Amino acid sequence: MVGEPPGSGAEDPLGNGPAGDPGRGPAQGTAEAAALSDSFRRFADVVPLMMWRSDEAGHAIHHNECWLEFTGRPLEAELGLGWRSGLHPEDFERHARIVAEAFEARAPFTVEFRLRRHDGEYRWLLDTARPLVEDGRFQGYLGSCFDITDRKHAEEHIEHALAEKEALLAEVYHRVRNNLQVMVSLIGLYGRAAPDPCRGSFEALGQRVRAIALVQQHLHEAPHIASIDLKDYLHRLASGLGQLRRAGRIGVQVGGSGNGLVEPRTANALGMIVAEIVAECLDATAEHVACAIAIDIEAAAPLRLSIVSKVSDTAESGRPNVPKLGPRLIAAYAAQAEISVAGDASPGDPLWLTLPPARPGAP
Repeated sequence: MVGEPPGSGAEDPLGNGPAGDPGRGPAQGTAEAAALSDSFRRFADVVPLMMWRSDEAGHAIHHNECWLEFTGRPLEAELGLGWRSGLHPEDFERHARIVAEAFEARAPFTVEFRLRRHDGEYRWLLDTARPLVEDGRFQGYLGSCFDITDRKHAEEHIEHALAEKEALLAEVYHRVRNNLQVMVSLIGLYGRAAPDPCRGSFEALGQRVRAIALVQQHLHEAPHIASIDLKDYLHRLASGLGQLRRAGRIGVQVGGSGNGLVEPRTANALGMIVAEIVAECLDATAEHVACAIAIDIEAAAPLRLSIVSKVSDTAESGRPNVPKLGPRLIAAYAAQAEISVAGDASPGDPLWLTLPPARPGAP
């Protein structure tokens, strides 16, 4: 039965397949091992890595000195199917399946599994094997193993660290969004109590804080907060910004053939810049005037975006007494994330944003 733990008293784990027919064991493996050439034995025993060789049925007919030093067992105990008694129970069935499929196809195979060392500790091994063919006749496999335990532990540590980072970022963004909602409410209260000439500025400020909250929302909703898909993020943000003040008044389109994964600080700065361009467009025009923002991502390295705000110079003016702070805010947001900026987002001079490369150690 495939996957039966070694030493259980069950029949051969691979049945009549590659591991050998039931009834063939270390005794026959020892006989076949004796037929190996002395030159092969001498070569295998001086190689500084674990090596093994099997016959055409999948029984081990040789393990080199490096293997025996690792397991701490005599060669006779490892021949045939004996070596499999050291396999970790959780890896037994998977290992058997991969090897069986390879033997059936007479194909090379690579498999990772845990093997018990002489001190009782299970160590991860990377086993790579190739079929041996002489004069057109399949004669088994020759394989070598590397101890990859340290690499596996490092991978587990990285996965754990990334999971912790995702959880921390999610908590931070959740708190930021809640605080921004409070700020929007306070700005609204002060705006309604302010003199008429000041209300436009309060409304514009409240609108920008709502846009900031929207940016944080879409960062929080990204599948992986620590490493954000740029095009997916901008598409979701564009949809939200299109509903920001009056549905249908502004359209934000994202195009281009480029894409990539960006860090949270880069995604946040880009969202703030796009939100500011949308706010400027809405502030500069009357309520009945439709606005359009086009964002294109270049397929280049480093990643570049062009943004065009299509607002006619003759469009009717929007809110009075609202200061035009867009260029200064965009420059400040870009500087926070080391994004280089050129242009003013007009059709004749698009706003070009060149994104920084990922920092060392960032996902």
